[in-house]
Amino acid sequence: MNRFSAWGALSCILLCALHAYSQGERERQVLTIEKMFSLLEENDKALRPAQEGVKGAQEGLKEAKNARLPDVSASLSFLYIGDGWMSDRDFGNGANADMPHYGNNFSIEASQVIYAGGAVASGVKLAELARQSAEVQVEAKRGDERFLLVGDYMDLFKQRNLLEVYDSNIVQTRRVLRDMRAKESQGVVLRNDITRYELLLETLKQERLRISNTVEILNTRLVVRLGMEEGTEIVPDTALLRRALPEKDRAEWVAAASGRSHSLRQLALAGKMSKSEEDLARAERLPQVALVVANQFNGPILIEVPPIDKNFNYWYVGVGVKYNIASLYKSNKTVRKRRYATLQLARQYDDALEQTRLLVNAEYVRYREAQEQLRSREKSVELARQNYDVVRNRYANELALVTDMLDANNAKLMAEVELANARVSIIFNYYKLLYLSGNI
Repeated sequence: MNRFSAWGALSCILLCALHAYSQGERERQVLTIEKMFSLLEENDKALRPAQEGVKGAQEGLKEAKNARLPDVSASLSFLYIGDGWMSDRDFGNGANADMPHYGNNFSIEASQVIYAGGAVASGVKLAELARQSAEVQVEAKRGDERFLLVGDYMDLFKQRNLLEVYDSNIVQTRRVLRDMRAKESQGVVLRNDITRYELLLETLKQERLRISNTVEILNTRLVVRLGMEEGTEIVPDTALLRRALPEKDRAEWVAAASGRSHSLRQLALAGKMSKSEEDLARAERLPQVALVVANQFNGPILIEVPPIDKNFNYWYVGVGVKYNIASLYKSNKTVRKRRYATLQLARQYDDALEQTRLLVNAEYVRYREAQEQLRSREKSVELARQNYDVVRNRYANELALVTDMLDANNAKLMAEVELANARVSIIFNYYKLLYLSGNI
């Protein structure tokens, strides 16, 4: 029984270990930027209000187009008519007058605007521009959300790289400490030297803890925003660092931003909408002409004395003209107000275009700078590692002090950290250029 119990306990432990391993494998997920954008589209709540705005603008466009259709109205009523009363003009000699007691009224009228001074066309154009503006707003919101995610993703990438660097340095520092303790017993190494390296190890461990916590915070933020399963460990796609980025010169980036920048497109649409509102204000000073068709079917005929208890039907076709005389002295101020608003938006667009070009130019310089820094950082790491190996060999042969080892170790650590950051910075600067040019 004891043997069977032992085998049962061992089997249970193995099964639990396998389950834990499978859970860990299931929760660990390599996430590419493209997959991240796809998950954002499915789960991001911040995009939904803007998407609903597009649907509302589409309905607004349909409503504006309805102004081209004829207006049709119909009315139907059934009446009970009381007896009348007649008198002289001085209200004398009053007498009751018999009336037909049951009446009916049916009318139908249709009117089609054939000229409104361009008000209908301007209204449709304004609604179409509002729809386009809502769509650009969705694109802008999507770009903002994607760029924020890219920022968190690249920060996570950078912090995980730093974590690997610190893990490597902690292992190396422990190895050096082991060698130093072995030499202490031989009287070659002072206790003070070991203490200083133990202090270095504790500093590395504290910094690693800080980086590990930062990784946890960034990981949780991405998991929640992307609607992933709680507890998922996101691993950035390392193939991203080896991907060849498209080569574009400064002029191409500036041209792309000038044509596709979300803020510029929104300002351009706002200017067109203001121009349409200006046209609508001008249309108020013009008459409206409509074709009218109507039919009336009434009974009894009460305009005769005595009334005629019969139905009377008639129809007509004509042209109606309506003109708001007050627009002669009211609409001028509205037109001027709209004109100034249009000019203001045009000036804002020109200023925003200039600022966008300057910003893209600056970011392009930073992008090229990051590429140059990567080559410099790679060389720095190579030199720092060579220096560390030389100093370590000299220290092993008692030709260097422990302070020399500490300096060499710190220099190597900083070079590796800066190299890890430089690789990620290139990718981030590239996506920032995409964001500014409205292509993310």
